[in-house]
Amino acid sequence: RVEPGAGVEGRLDGRSWRLGKQAWACGLHSPGKDDDHGIWLGDGQRGWARFELQDALRDDAADALARLRALGLRIEILSGDAAQAVEATASELGVSLWHARQSPEDKLAWVRQRQFEGHRVAMLGDGINDAPVLAGANVSIALGGGASMAHRAADLVLTADSLLRVPELFALARRTRRIIRENLAWALAYNLLALPFTAMGWVTPWMAALGMACSSLLVTLNALRLSRAIWQAPAPTNKDSR
Repeated sequence: RVEPGAGVEGRLDGRSWRLGKQAWACGLHSPGKDDDHGIWLGDGQRGWARFELQDALRDDAADALARLRALGLRIEILSGDAAQAVEATASELGVSLWHARQSPEDKLAWVRQRQFEGHRVAMLGDGINDAPVLAGANVSIALGGGASMAHRAADLVLTADSLLRVPELFALARRTRRIIRENLAWALAYNLLALPFTAMGWVTPWMAALGMACSSLLVTLNALRLSRAIWQAPAPTNKDSR
């Protein structure tokens, strides 16, 4: 059983075990103050073991965030980890806005508040705890290697194992919107010019058919511009191993 924001619980040899946050896993007999850095194994009444895990940043994380900022997006980090760990990660990534000790409910409340202020929020996540906020965001993106619950809640799932796909996605979306507007503007202008001439009988049927075919071809060719690459991931550099 998954307890959102706390951990997982299961039974072994008729006994219930919890793995997750100290206060939840160890219960009332939690040794000392709540431990944000460790993962505890307990039976709900006392702790039996403590594990400490360290997450390494992905190699492409800083580059992906830099490209998102270049697109004019404001980046914020919402994490359930302790403030010290989140601050260190944000500093390494160059992110000035971060929020620590965020439960799934806190993350969703943050999204609701930003939406109430008139912002459109895009969320990127991969964990079970991210499912509620992914479902509540205007646009949500889940990583392909993440939890299945996050996949079901997200609008998009990245199948490629690269965060650089995220800024490419936003750039492609903006480019698609621009081309759609161009095609609509061309269609409107064409009809505004062609209809009066057709009504006055100056355009014969074969001329109208040819004009429509050329107009459709122009719209199609304009849309094919989307097939061009927006960004190429930087080529790996050969580092001296000595």
